[in-house]
Amino acid sequence: MLASGLLPVALPACLTILVLMSVWRQRKLEGKLPPGPTPLPFVGNYLQLNTKQMYNSFMKISERYGPVFTVRLGPWRVVVLCGYDTVTEALVDQAEEVSGRGKQANFNWLFKAYGLAFGNWERAEQPRRFSITTLRDFGVGKRGIEERIQGEADFLIEVCRGTRGAFLDPTFFLSRTVSNVISSIVFGGRFDYEDKEFLSLLCPSLPFFSPHPQHCEMFYSVTKHLPGPQQQAFKELQGLEDFIAEKVEQSQCALDPNSPWNLIDSFFIRMQEEKKNPNTEFYLKNLVLTTLNLFFAGTETVSTTLLLIKHPDMEGKEIDHVIGKSHQPKFKDGAKMPYTEDPNSHASHFPSPRSHKFPLHPQVLSAHPSPTLPYQSPLPPPNQGTEVFPMLEQASLPCLPPVPSGKRYCFGEGLARMELFLFLTTIMQNFRFKSPQSPQDIDVSPKHVGFVTIP
Repeated sequence: MLASGLLPVALPACLTILVLMSVWRQRKLEGKLPPGPTPLPFVGNYLQLNTKQMYNSFMKISERYGPVFTVRLGPWRVVVLCGYDTVTEALVDQAEEVSGRGKQANFNWLFKAYGLAFGNWERAEQPRRFSITTLRDFGVGKRGIEERIQGEADFLIEVCRGTRGAFLDPTFFLSRTVSNVISSIVFGGRFDYEDKEFLSLLCPSLPFFSPHPQHCEMFYSVTKHLPGPQQQAFKELQGLEDFIAEKVEQSQCALDPNSPWNLIDSFFIRMQEEKKNPNTEFYLKNLVLTTLNLFFAGTETVSTTLLLIKHPDMEGKEIDHVIGKSHQPKFKDGAKMPYTEDPNSHASHFPSPRSHKFPLHPQVLSAHPSPTLPYQSPLPPPNQGTEVFPMLEQASLPCLPPVPSGKRYCFGEGLARMELFLFLTTIMQNFRFKSPQSPQDIDVSPKHVGFVTIP
């Protein structure tokens, strides 16, 4: 009886203590972090943010608190950088200082600090250097990789022709095409676009490119125990890891140490060389998750180039003029195609929040571009009614690098740029983008999905 009588008193007392502790922790940090909107206990600033358009919420807050401010996303302290000058100073001028990785609960669950992207630098350094060298050995940055991309572009054209002009969502086609390029390096071969194993490699990543994981990220300690879409996403991603582990095992059985066929073979050879090194990062778990990292990188972000469907005519005319219909596009053609290269570059800079880490240990997110630098081509339109295009040098609007600088720089940037240009020009050489809507009605405003932003 005594216990039951104390319960109504004990519960409010415990809640009061938790709230007071939360408020005390927040005030303890005042003066150390930039100012920002007042957070609520436990939920932080969640109720003040539109999680479907986080970028817009950040820009609105910056109007009051300036380009650098602090918000609370659930339990996480987050410093947000807004605007061209601020983000450039942090990510370019002080790239080393923000090269750490903040906590990303969803991906920490999957990668557990292994691999290339989501772990600390000390653990990621060895696999990154190995991956850079091995990708070069297998043709990245050389003529060999351009030929692979051109070959994959031909397969993409065949698939598009098979639709016989029907409307389609090309995002998944492009994801399969991009993934096949990295498959040829990692696994030593490509997949058929309808291959069930290949589709299983791509589909599980899609739940993390949707708005729902943002809620899971904020309140991961709670949502990981609750039923919902996140449980299916976790299950599918675990299946993806198992699939890659199976492929790794198959490669190990067929390994010829004297003739590595793919990146996995090269990793196994390095594992053997370092088996007596107590500080090595070359072991089976890291191989599987390094491979998984390579597939996550670029598969979804390349598809943001689809915003060019809103402005198809200018680039199409230039492609016809410079390359024509009978010649296969080459990466070097881009130097003579400013109208195609410029919006292609802007697509790479589509505003995306990015997670970094400061020495003070809050998360750091960057939101760009500044409202004073809207998306627009700095190039004059070609002369109307003529096929003669002005031979302009590549004009450049000041804009942010599409990928981080410093020791965390994206070593696949060159590959991604080549893929963007060759896939885009090959498609537009053979087809014309057309939407069921008129181009003026197409909305390409930023949409926050998971941890990236796409049109």
